[in-house]
Amino acid sequence: MKLLRVGNKGSEKPALLDKDGKIRDISSHVKDLNPDHLNFETISKLQSADLSSLPELSANDRIGSCITQPGKFVAIGLNYSDHAAETGADVPSEPIVFMKATSCIVGPNDDVEIVSGSKKLDWEVELGIIIGKETKHISESQAQDHILGYCLVNDVSEREWQIEKMGQWVKGKSHDTYGPIGPYFVTKDEIADVNNLKMSLDVNGKRMQTGNTSTMIFNVDVIVSYLSKYMSLQAGDIITTGTPPGVGMGMKPQQFLKAGDTMKLSIENLGEQNSKVVAL
Repeated sequence: MKLLRVGNKGSEKPALLDKDGKIRDISSHVKDLNPDHLNFETISKLQSADLSSLPELSANDRIGSCITQPGKFVAIGLNYSDHAAETGADVPSEPIVFMKATSCIVGPNDDVEIVSGSKKLDWEVELGIIIGKETKHISESQAQDHILGYCLVNDVSEREWQIEKMGQWVKGKSHDTYGPIGPYFVTKDEIADVNNLKMSLDVNGKRMQTGNTSTMIFNVDVIVSYLSKYMSLQAGDIITTGTPPGVGMGMKPQQFLKAGDTMKLSIENLGEQNSKVVAL
């Protein structure tokens, strides 16, 4: 299933993209795609329901974040060896973990803000994992039993704040609008091989990133198991898993986003994002 949220910010309706490409309002079955409903029981009920007669929503309406109010937004850094190389970092021997503030989450086509004084705003196309139930101290072989589905993430990053300022990466990763997710989250049964998905990102129509989840250093099962040993994960939590090469920080000379720039992101079977950078 492809589940999404449609409508103006703050009043989105949960919806489903059916096999004919129509967006169906599922609010009569699910109040919202939040931690109360992002679980295997909800998905099972939706899969067994007759949704073909539900009201159709306009394809021209705004698409919000595909999930809302997650308890945690966890991220993995330098998870592609060629991306680590372009940034001058060593390939990590175990996952690098940081957090993004949940307040940074926006819809897939919403504007990305660049604030006065921001000098090094960067892009990162990433695969997101959505957790479907309580997850604590699990093995890699158990990980799929806890993964509800996947989505497209842009891990927008202000590199000066992330690297050159004191403290942790979270500062450069968490400003409002730094977490576009969606357009929809896809239940895992619709993904034949999550470890072999094509990825791309364009800036102003120019291809910057081309990659494949097959080149991740730590795959999704490793990541979920690893995190569960350091923190419990709950239904609705989102994990973004790192980016392939082609970020602005890794270019010679470096290239960063400015007001008016556009970004187009895509991951195979997970849809597309189109956003614009605007001055705040």
